[in-house]
Amino acid sequence: MSYMPNWLRQRAELTPDRLAIKSEQKEYTYRELYTASQRRASFLKHSYSLKKGQHIALLMKNSVDMVITIHACFLIGVRTVLLNTRLSSQEVEWQVQNAEVSFILCDRYYAEIVDSIKTVEILYHDQLEDLPSFEKFEEETEIDLRDVATIMYTSGTTGHPKGVIQTFQNHWSSAIGSTLNLGLQSTDRWLLAVPLYHISGLSILIRSVLYGICIVLHDKFDPVKMNRAIQQDKVTIVSVVTTMLKQMVDALGTDEYPTTFRCMLTGGGPIPRPILEVCVKKGIPVYQTYGMTETASQIVTLSPEYCLKKLGSAGKPLFQCEVRIENSGQSCAPNEEGEIVVKGPNVTEGYWKREEETNKSFVDGWFYTGDLGYKDEDGFLYVLDRRTDLIISGGENIYPAEIEGVMLSHSNVKDAGVVGIEDETWGQIPHAFVVLHDERGDQNILEHCQEYLASYKIPKSITILPELPRNASNKLLRRLLKDSVKGHAQ
Repeated sequence: MSYMPNWLRQRAELTPDRLAIKSEQKEYTYRELYTASQRRASFLKHSYSLKKGQHIALLMKNSVDMVITIHACFLIGVRTVLLNTRLSSQEVEWQVQNAEVSFILCDRYYAEIVDSIKTVEILYHDQLEDLPSFEKFEEETEIDLRDVATIMYTSGTTGHPKGVIQTFQNHWSSAIGSTLNLGLQSTDRWLLAVPLYHISGLSILIRSVLYGICIVLHDKFDPVKMNRAIQQDKVTIVSVVTTMLKQMVDALGTDEYPTTFRCMLTGGGPIPRPILEVCVKKGIPVYQTYGMTETASQIVTLSPEYCLKKLGSAGKPLFQCEVRIENSGQSCAPNEEGEIVVKGPNVTEGYWKREEETNKSFVDGWFYTGDLGYKDEDGFLYVLDRRTDLIISGGENIYPAEIEGVMLSHSNVKDAGVVGIEDETWGQIPHAFVVLHDERGDQNILEHCQEYLASYKIPKSITILPELPRNASNKLLRRLLKDSVKGHAQ
């Protein structure tokens, strides 16, 4: 099957009066969302002569208006380039030039970022608020699953970022794999507090339309508001990363979630045992996952019944997907470490205008992720770290994520990051950065590490910071820690 009806159009026909979006300011049924998206599409198409296959960029924060604009782009058939709102002006300009966009549609809030860009036309979102009367236009009533829907740029550790090509087939397959794993209930509500410009946020939006469920939309992450939404807004599913989960559990205190809450979907690395034990005690159903922009969100998931039995595992591949571990071109035996290689209909076809990187990362339909891991004897995947983050000290491999997990289990550690620094004797040694709950409280962090880690893994120095550098999806930006490590050890 290559073609299918436009997703929002068909959803509006099937369940027009079902709630589609709930935010603090607005609520939309699917009929209302479809009509609003048609109006937006009509304005953009007639005012800017947009045609199917053109590229436009969005620089917007989470809002109902951003949701409407994304759907409008799908109705027109233009490819949507989703820009990280934390980018500098130079970074935005490089990405929109690389992606060959016709114009940037952005919130006025980001005027300082885009005003200096002269190579691409800028359209501010508040210019769309007073739309002319609805004009009929030839919308894309069908979706060709082979068409490019979106392009997202990865953060990249060196050089320019890579534009990940995401087809409708990628998004469709991701949604199907997810629901075959998590199940689907007509009363489901998915809390969306991760950025819509990130695959974690966009995938929730697309799934909501395909599933016919409501998204509860937050403009940003706030642990107190997240907990309140679960308790009061009938939220049943939430997507977070480990650091977000820890903050939510801390903010929850002695309270608990209602029994209707059925899924805490987590990414961003393994969850430390103390946090998992609290979640089990409180009856919080945690699903640990592994995925990335190139896989259109999760590709591996661990169900709650295994969260302690298979501590640290990301789980098993979703339906239609395959995962193997490879070292020097050979498949690894159980418990043997190597590079994680994945395959499936949700995996991107490559990078925009980056043929060399595409050919390097994609071989015979398999995507070489650059992540290190292993499968145990039962086929459960364990993600160790990025190949580029690996610390080699005296010939021993040290995985920063393992150390961070131990440090996060300390009662006074709010956040933690570990990088390798040069050492004349050992080549590299681990250095830690931590954020404390209370700087006057217990700081015996290294003593805590000695209980759980081999001596060569224990950080030789610690820097205490007010916060760690993380991107909008809460992914730790290790390269910034590496840049700042000199002269900061305490």
